[in-house]
Amino acid sequence: MDKMLYIAASGAKQDFNATAIRANNLANAQTNGFKAQLEQARAMPVYGDGLPTRVFSMTESPTNNYDSGPLITTGRPLDVAVQGDGWFSVQTPQGEEAYTRSGSLTMTVDGALQDSKGNLVLGENGPLFLPVPVNNVTVGNDGRISARLQGAPESQVDEVGRLKLVNPPIDTMKRRTDGLFDLKEGGVAPQDIRVGVASGMLEGSNVNAVEEMVSMISLQRHYEMQVKLMKKADQMVTSSNTLLRII
Repeated sequence: MDKMLYIAASGAKQDFNATAIRANNLANAQTNGFKAQLEQARAMPVYGDGLPTRVFSMTESPTNNYDSGPLITTGRPLDVAVQGDGWFSVQTPQGEEAYTRSGSLTMTVDGALQDSKGNLVLGENGPLFLPVPVNNVTVGNDGRISARLQGAPESQVDEVGRLKLVNPPIDTMKRRTDGLFDLKEGGVAPQDIRVGVASGMLEGSNVNAVEEMVSMISLQRHYEMQVKLMKKADQMVTSSNTLLRII
């Protein structure tokens, strides 16, 4: 009976973990550039002093869904979406380089480009600072940023920077706790000039809300089944103790 109880209890706990992953996906169904987490459960043997006769369930998130999300037209010049594979490079407040697919950019009063979370957007030579005041800022398909500088003729447009766009292999990347991504082995990814972007657009979340809801309902039913097994194990123990008292 203890084997049955242990398996059911560990399974119920892992159902909670899986539900947390699915709930996080659902909560970010409207977050630009968000990549859904994938989850799976598997049986793991329990090793100890004796033979591994017991197993427990383990839920893990081995990877993420890196499919592109839908493109949303905004018409805003500093809204940029990666076309196909690739990432924007940003610098966190801790000075680390990380990667994101969210291209909702803003410019501070001193000309610094930031993403929606306040991280500095990186260019080819570090954080991008545009000369201020500046007008008519546009981003080309190759990530080059052009603008009309103060005092320049209306028809004159100058290149003022270029986004650092990267495309490291997906299996070398991992999700950070702040929602950004970086390389598993550390270091920084090199610039990839083949990555293209579209201006005036944002990439939406790739979360399928219907699929996540169905998965959460399935996990809830599975949790209820585990609870029933635990109650059944308790009833069997009670019945066994009653028989022993009779004998």
